Order: sequence, then C-alpha cells, then structure tokens
Amino acid sequence: MYSTTDFRKGLKIEVEGTPYEIVEFQHFKPGKGGAMVRTKLRNILTGRMQDITFRSGEKVGKPDLESRDMQFLYREGEDLIFMDMTTYEQMQMHIATTDGKEGFLKDGQECRVLLYKGSPLDVDIPLSLVLQVVETEPGAKGDTVSNVTKPAKLETGITVQVPIFVNEGDRIKVDTRTKEYLGRE
Repeated sequence: MYSTTDFRKGLKIEVEGTPYEIVEFQHFKPGKGGAMVRTKLRNILTGRMQDITFRSGEKVGKPDLESRDMQFLYREGEDLIFMDMTTYEQMQMHIATTDGKEGFLKDGQECRVLLYKGSPLDVDIPLSLVLQVVETEPGAKGDTVSNVTKPAKLETGITVQVPIFVNEGDRIKVDTRTKEYLGRE
C-alpha cells in the first residue's frame, strides 16, 4: 500500500481496482479540515486522464504490474507477438495499446514489456534507435539549403522526415518519442 506522502510523478497506483499513473499531484490545505492531495492520473488500461482528490494520509493500493525482458518476434494482423526471454513463453499484444511504439519494433529486437495481471500492457523501447532507410527520394547534388527535409521510409515501416542528403541504405538515428531525425550512423 502507498500513502499520499509517497506520491510522486510517474508512480503507479491502484484505485478501486484500476491501475493509474500519477501525472501531477499537489498537496493543499483548505481553510477547514485536514490537508488534501489533488492528483491528475492517467488510466494505464485506457490512457484517459482523471482528476482525483485524496485526503492526506489516505492509502491506495499497488497495482499488479511487472516488467519483463522480451523479444519482439513478428506482427500478426493487429497483434504483436513477443517471447519471454527466460521462459520462452509467447504473448500477444494488440497494436493499439503500444501508442505508436510498434513502428519502431524490428523482428528479433529485445525490449521490456509491462504486464498487468500477467497480460501485456505496454512496451518500453529505447529513447533513440538506429534504423536503415529503405525508401526515399535521391538528394540532388549541390542541394545544401539548411532545414530542407524529405520523407524517408525506414526498415520498420514508419516514415520520418530527414535532411535531403540522406539516401537509401543509410543508417540513421531516430528519436522514438518524436520520430525526429537525430543524425547519421
């Protein structure tokens, strides 16, 4: 159990059987009565935001969350198939639950998967990845105007904006949070 004094940004708690992540919290004392804690929580299952106020010292539960090292195997329709690295058990996760992260997964890539009550909930990928450009327009010789970009399709299937000097076959570093080009490798 957690007390309201344990609250911090990013802490995962369980309220009435539903897992939440604390996005913001603020301790305050109204004119009358005891202190309170206002929180802005993100429902881990649905992603919806919710404001909940707790009395100071109130207890909340710890959700049954577990993080495991897994290997991404392949896509099967709208599902992603992962394999547990220790038990070799395979699990599937619906693409919608990854919040766009599935575009950075390569077959055979190792990652951490967040499980809630034994079923996959979210995938944790590095903040940046090096991926190969498989399709893009060729850059014209002498085109050196700064900040000019073009679309490039990467080996995982996503498209990012890259400078015009990037060609097919180049390996580039991409920020996985913003899908921004960070440089060539």
